[in-house]
Amino acid sequence: MCWLIPNIFRKKGSILAESDPMKKFLVVGLGNIGEKYAGTRHNIGFQVLNALAENKEVAFKPEKLGDVTEVKIKGKSVLCLKPSTYMNLSGKAIKYWMEKEKIPLSNVLIITDDINLPFGSIRLKAKGSDGGHNGLQDIQNKLQTTAYHRFRFGIGDDFSKGGQTEYVLGKWSGEESALLKERLDRAVALIESFVHAGAKNTMNTFNNT
Repeated sequence: MCWLIPNIFRKKGSILAESDPMKKFLVVGLGNIGEKYAGTRHNIGFQVLNALAENKEVAFKPEKLGDVTEVKIKGKSVLCLKPSTYMNLSGKAIKYWMEKEKIPLSNVLIITDDINLPFGSIRLKAKGSDGGHNGLQDIQNKLQTTAYHRFRFGIGDDFSKGGQTEYVLGKWSGEESALLKERLDRAVALIESFVHAGAKNTMNTFNNT
């Protein structure tokens, strides 16, 4: 449910600003910076945004608290952010760019890995708990809400007891790598749908694929 906040209560630059579909969107891919983490399952958020940038033929550049680029989707401006704060402090970068660009919470999409979904499965949710994910937990703490859109990309749970950290921070298997391109294309399509068709339509279209 979206509550309209009277003008008297809205502050310039506040993340509580009234939603306007013509305003900018912020799409954030969660991950960890550095070569050590490149191409790992935990960095799927970065990989999805890299695929989007490649599709739109734009490049990221280092800015405050992250690498940033901007793309156009159906005439709307979409700021893409790969936080440089490391996964566990992602909320700081997100809040900064929301306030700097005056982007309402309803126009924010967070891309994250999810071990509870089979590899390559994609799901869009309008709200929810952090599910033990440190990045989502920090976002919840910084924004003081769980009601933000999150795009969950399944990485599977093919690990033995006690092996979760090694698995999540590990590289894709050969079989996964061979299938990843098609799933990244599907992820880019989900983002485009979120921006031009809205969250509800996007869920109906993509949540069973």
